[in-house]
Amino acid sequence: MRNPDQDIDTAITDINLTPLVDVALVLVIIFMAVAPLALKTGINILHSKAGASQGKAAVGQNVTVKLDRTGLITVNGHAAQAVPDALRNMIAAALDASADRLVIVTADDENRVGEVVRILDVSKQAGALKLAVMKNG
Repeated sequence: MRNPDQDIDTAITDINLTPLVDVALVLVIIFMAVAPLALKTGINILHSKAGASQGKAAVGQNVTVKLDRTGLITVNGHAAQAVPDALRNMIAAALDASADRLVIVTADDENRVGEVVRILDVSKQAGALKLAVMKNG
């Protein structure tokens, strides 16, 4: 039986939410699948284990970069310029004499993280295969 208040020729003006919900759920699934791939940036760090240094090169054969609280950078005890190209060249020359191409960055508590990360980045660009970070003192 027909409702007398509703005319057959009246258009449906309600919004159909089903396609909107379908599209939103598909986008959520796509973002869930892609998000882990976007988080794979940064520097890989390997944690050392007891006895891991056996059979490795001596500590004196590694490249040591020190950053003191005044901002002075030294590579194997020799003062280096803070200019990235000069620092990269000095680290690359020291890495040529290194057996396992390990760079150890030592910094004080007062140093900023950005300075240490910049040194790690320059070391990687200079050809370091392994990076280590140590606290001074």
